[in-house]
Amino acid sequence: MGAYCNDNLHPSSMQAVVSSEDLRLSKHVHDNVHGNIYLDPLCLKFIDTQEFQRLRDLKQLGLAHLVYPGAVHSRFEHSLGVYWLASEAVQKLKNYQGSELGIDHFDIQTVKLAGLLHDVGHGPFSHLFEREFLPRVLADHWSHEEMSVKLVDCIVDEHHIEIDPEMIKKVKEMILASSNYSLPKGSREKRFLYDIVANGRNGIDVDKFDYIIRDCRACGLGCNFQFQRLMETMRVLGDEICYRAKEYLTVHKLFATRADLHRTVYTHSKVKAIELMVTDALLKANDYLEISSYTQDPSEYWKLDDTILKTIETAPNQELKESRDLILRIRSRNLYQFCNEYAVPKDRLENFKDVTPQDIICSQKNGGVILKEEDVAVSNVRIDLTRGRHNPLERIKFFKDYESDDKFPIPDDRVSHLLPTSYQDMIVRVYSKKPELVRAISEAFENFQLQTYGIKAQVHATPEKKKQRHL
Repeated sequence: MGAYCNDNLHPSSMQAVVSSEDLRLSKHVHDNVHGNIYLDPLCLKFIDTQEFQRLRDLKQLGLAHLVYPGAVHSRFEHSLGVYWLASEAVQKLKNYQGSELGIDHFDIQTVKLAGLLHDVGHGPFSHLFEREFLPRVLADHWSHEEMSVKLVDCIVDEHHIEIDPEMIKKVKEMILASSNYSLPKGSREKRFLYDIVANGRNGIDVDKFDYIIRDCRACGLGCNFQFQRLMETMRVLGDEICYRAKEYLTVHKLFATRADLHRTVYTHSKVKAIELMVTDALLKANDYLEISSYTQDPSEYWKLDDTILKTIETAPNQELKESRDLILRIRSRNLYQFCNEYAVPKDRLENFKDVTPQDIICSQKNGGVILKEEDVAVSNVRIDLTRGRHNPLERIKFFKDYESDDKFPIPDDRVSHLLPTSYQDMIVRVYSKKPELVRAISEAFENFQLQTYGIKAQVHATPEKKKQRHL
């Protein structure tokens, strides 16, 4: 990624989208990415609640700050950023195509609220809570999008917010738009509005615009993706947001930058080691603290945030000793030890099944240390461009210029032969929970690869002896 430049992050046009009347009634805060953000009175009623203020205690990147010290920004500021970009996006469409699209104040307010509240139900530690912890303690599927819509209703009821029920209904539909939930038939009117905050159609949305820029800045990484180019040139054709054909590489850069963040930050080998340890700590503490029970009641859920680690760490109860010991290991940098990793061969991706600790110990040769499942931790890391093994750009429509109403996809081979031919990586990483078992586990992992693929697919040579290392 190239050098980061923020010259375009504070254009006066961003303030121009809010009328002077609204500015007098709005509260403004200064955001370190977008500059002044103006919060309208209705949105402030949601912000000034304990349910929304909880987002201040959720780090946007979960545990990544233990590897990238600057990554301490919260979901609170990200939610304000998405609110602001959603406001700008819908206002630009109104300015350019308002009479044609019939965008009114109701639509603008709805999209802004959806941007503000899209993550209000998010769990602690980024996606670890939802993807690693809860599936092992709950029988039913749980998602932060579902919890977000429940919390929206809870906030309205608990704080007696006067709001059009139809607006709340559409806000909740927009929050769910990027998930596996199909939109109701009535939502087909102005379908393009549902693509602004959480775009389930092709993945281009203001949520990504904000977190890509914000995360790159916090981690000290360069970012040459410019979301402003897409915001300025987008256009609705056939109830779908389309982009100028010459912005094809800008669109590709959005997905490529996101994939880079996954490789470099979100799935960093040390970050994953810490996540595995925190997951184990939560699992061991769950019976005593009943952590998972908070997910069943929206009125109690707001009490659950990243401070659960400090609760465990400082509790004197014997029932939490194993969890406390794991957190102490993290504090003293005595982490689970990385043994090795490999990328699953392309021809095996379609039928790939997650590798488990049992797979590794069953591959151990006779003799030497006898490994147990609880000695091994495995991280199956998926990195893609938002659509699994498929190219997300196949779902995006472009137009030639503003005189033409034709929309069309652009095949990769018409742009560059340097673009990727594969759109997903599947990386299997294995860790030893005890430093003295690194060699034995590494050898078992090597045997597993030979038995599964007939080759050693791993990145590094199996170590003779590996000493504990710090960052």
